[in-house]
Amino acid sequence: MEIENRLARFKKVDLYPVITTLFCPRQNSVCVCEAVLAGGAKIVQLREKEKSKKELFALGRTFRELTRQYGALLIINDYLDIALAVKADGVHLGQEDFPIAAARGILPDMLLGVSTHNCEEAMLAEQAGADYINIGPIFSTETKKTGQNALGVDQIPAISQAVQLPYTVMGGIKQNNLAQVLRTGARRIAMVTEITQARNITEQVKDLRYEITSAF
Repeated sequence: MEIENRLARFKKVDLYPVITTLFCPRQNSVCVCEAVLAGGAKIVQLREKEKSKKELFALGRTFRELTRQYGALLIINDYLDIALAVKADGVHLGQEDFPIAAARGILPDMLLGVSTHNCEEAMLAEQAGADYINIGPIFSTETKKTGQNALGVDQIPAISQAVQLPYTVMGGIKQNNLAQVLRTGARRIAMVTEITQARNITEQVKDLRYEITSAF
């Protein structure tokens, strides 16, 4: 099944870049995507809150072409219709987004990721059919307004061990605090500005991936 193949590929992910035009100050998001992929990233999430559906569809198609060329997974944040239209590998949903169980019914062969902030949300996501969860925000962050306080690294084992799902961690993670996160056992690290605002994105991705994989 396609979902099994995608899940197997997801489990090999180390760095999980999230790309948003708003946080790409040096070059456009397509160039950022290609630079990220050139650095060896196995997955890219496209997250756009301010574009029209028409704009997002066009951007999603370009991201799909690039990720396919590099053999990487493409995740679309929030929008099931865009994910289906561009033939993405999955969708990532927040707690206030489309219901998880309903999304699972619509997207039986796509990866379904869910943002979680505590053990209860993680367990509910698993019960509803999620393929993976994100735990966060680990540290304070300005890139995503969740209304949630920073969890701190101590909550990573507590939440991840409440479910059997693979997980990512996100929120304020930088190269200077990455070691703290890795010491908890986290191995799939989602980052936004630490990647997209780097002067040399490809080299930054390589460096971050090396630090993550060296901790395995």
